[in-house]
Amino acid sequence: MKRLGNVFYVTTPEAFLSLDGENVVVKKDENVSMRLPLHNLENIVCFNYPGVSPALMGACAERNIGLTFLKPNGRFLARVSGRVKGNLLLRKKQYALSQREDACVSIASSFVLGKVANCRKVIERVIRDHGLLVDTQALKSVSDFLKATLRCVQAAKSLDELRGLEGSAAKQYFRVFGQMILHQQEDFPFEERSRRPPRDNMNSLLSFLYTLLTNEVASALEAVGLDPYVGFLHADRPGRPSLALDLMEELRPIFADRLALSLVNRKQISGKGFTQKESGGILMDDETRKTVLTAWQKRKQEEIGHPYLKERIPFGLIPHVQAMLLARYLRGDLDAYPPLFWS
Repeated sequence: MKRLGNVFYVTTPEAFLSLDGENVVVKKDENVSMRLPLHNLENIVCFNYPGVSPALMGACAERNIGLTFLKPNGRFLARVSGRVKGNLLLRKKQYALSQREDACVSIASSFVLGKVANCRKVIERVIRDHGLLVDTQALKSVSDFLKATLRCVQAAKSLDELRGLEGSAAKQYFRVFGQMILHQQEDFPFEERSRRPPRDNMNSLLSFLYTLLTNEVASALEAVGLDPYVGFLHADRPGRPSLALDLMEELRPIFADRLALSLVNRKQISGKGFTQKESGGILMDDETRKTVLTAWQKRKQEEIGHPYLKERIPFGLIPHVQAMLLARYLRGDLDAYPPLFWS
């Protein structure tokens, strides 16, 4: 089993990263503020402006340490990778299947099943734990809709049909998402999912968490030899990691949505940590971003029982396990790709 490594988040805008021997050196105003050994790191995620030295980029590529650049609002900019280490035969199989509608439907239906089932589980958990604080009837109605959608997904014959079912399920889920915000409703109002830019604080938080998850999933796919840019559900588009977006669909509810609700409902963050830009988009401040990243890292350390492996593993290894299972299916070792169903 892969070891869950550390992720180094660089949130100081003016920081510059360089290499000194086997250490990452963080400089601010020409002064060294931190040194970290490379062998302890799995990923480096940068929100800083000055950037990273070419020597450090090369060292990360050689050691298979992910290096990702994001904008301050969490919007993805770029990922640095070295020589392709993927298994040639596995990627050829991936590319060949991505050109076949029947193969895409078979794989994509598993992603959608996992997403819809896990969205339903988030709703059912809120009904169970906070039934007196929420509109139980409204939540139950959407839960029933998602349950019926699962049967339709299993019977879907085309990608267009699957995408339509996924879209309608997401629309209904987010229609009641705001009702699962139990505290700070005035600071975190939520009516619908909005992106590019996010129009409210909760959407800003969700977009940020989704970006973190996409990066982790893309790294996991590359680690098992798959191409994160060639997917089965999301259409190929230059610069878009379609397979990473495919795989993260089933993980969004349990990784990002639940954490967002927890951060708000437990008042770990507040509306004061968000500001509206002239464009109308919402931007998270540095302190709030650090709080979210700390909670993200803590959540990754928690253990979850994996229904397929029949063992408990850290949350942070789930993307790697699901990527491994997908690779095994593409190789022909499994009869079907088993999505993660949260229980």
